[in-house]
Amino acid sequence: MDKHTCIIIEDEPLALEKTKNFVTKVPFLHLSATFDNALTGLDYLHNNKVDILFLDINMDELTGIELLESSKINSQVILTTAYQEYALKGYELQITDYLLKPFTFNRFLQAVNKAKENIAQRGTETVPDFIFVKTENRLEKIMISEILYIEGMRDYLKIHTTTKKVMTMQKFSEFESMIPSGMVCRVHKSYMVAIHKIESVERSRIKIADQMIPVSDTYKELFFQIINNR
Repeated sequence: MDKHTCIIIEDEPLALEKTKNFVTKVPFLHLSATFDNALTGLDYLHNNKVDILFLDINMDELTGIELLESSKINSQVILTTAYQEYALKGYELQITDYLLKPFTFNRFLQAVNKAKENIAQRGTETVPDFIFVKTENRLEKIMISEILYIEGMRDYLKIHTTTKKVMTMQKFSEFESMIPSGMVCRVHKSYMVAIHKIESVERSRIKIADQMIPVSDTYKELFFQIINNR
């Protein structure tokens, strides 16, 4: 039987042990690593193939929600938390499932089976060369290779490409979920950049197509981790 690699990011020792115990009971899961903070876990994700991520929400320094907002995660994400009010936000970020502590093994098994089905379905998909975004009364075609950066402008996003600029009311999280993993990175509450289009980085500013884009303190450490791992 093929096994799916998984990691756990959880800062509560008892909750971590419970999730580890549940993982060992599932024949198709292989636990690769555990982390007690989001930053070290994110660094591992950028350097290793992980099929399923069990992610706690309430952690110091960087929460699970902030981790998902700041970087494209290609793994199946199963959120774990004691607070139900985060459920809607989690699903807006395209998570696989949401486990409310204390969860049972049966509920855990439902979540990992859903992740397993998603992985099998993804294996039959091909990576797109383009996406369509909603703009005014039409769908506009955007070639992924032409994207430079995306700029937040109140209720809109402006997509800057090498050939045109497109305005859309879609959210950063929606747009990021449409792009293949590793091609874009959130660097500021108002900016997302195409990694392969970065010309230079100086202090807390990124140069792309003669534009200087700020890197905020919230995303700085994550951004430089991605750059340093390239």
